[in-house]
Amino acid sequence: MTAFTTAAETHGFLSPTGVEIAFLLVGLVTFGAALVTVTTRQLVHAALWLVVTLGGLAVEYLLLTAEFIAWVQVLIYVGSVVVLLLFGLMLTRAPIGRSPDADSGNRWAALTVAVAAAAALVWVVVDAFRTTWIDLDGPAAGSTEATGASLFQNWVLPFEALSVLLLAALVGAIVLSRKAKAASATASESTPAARSEKDRSEKDRSEKDRSEQDRREKEGTS
Repeated sequence: MTAFTTAAETHGFLSPTGVEIAFLLVGLVTFGAALVTVTTRQLVHAALWLVVTLGGLAVEYLLLTAEFIAWVQVLIYVGSVVVLLLFGLMLTRAPIGRSPDADSGNRWAALTVAVAAAAALVWVVVDAFRTTWIDLDGPAAGSTEATGASLFQNWVLPFEALSVLLLAALVGAIVLSRKAKAASATASESTPAARSEKDRSEKDRSEKDRSEQDRREKEGTS
């Protein structure tokens, strides 16, 4: 707390340091990339701008001397979630250009929820750290050792509960996808076109078997 108090007395809002200026600039770039991500009508561009947004958050964590959280951000979100999203776009053959059906028509509802969530988050953070100042030029306060000790000593039960929740969500998604696939296969087989195609294939197979049997009988008699 002494270091935080000294930092508050040394620096103020009218005398920002280089790290604080870089933090503000990176925050503006990240905010702009996030806006483009949710407003663009091109799915591939949205995924690429999401990479910029998550990368900007990782840089912000580095500037706050939390290198462990920064690398977790890069490895899990940029390296796993975004890559999975891009693979999903490629496997589903998503359109490369503009997608008119990418907008669900709930922009104002989504904007209202986003603004309310952002206001609540800012209010909670400001109320919790109102008198706390972090000396960005001092020793690292979010190192891997400090974060690991806090996570696996004080927050180990919520961490494990969250992992079980994510595993349950993954299993549920697999089960729902298999049910949807089975339902679509049943619906496609029940259509008149599918039934006629099935009857045609069975007729062709029976005619082929009959001709093969006739050929064998002729060869046997000869």
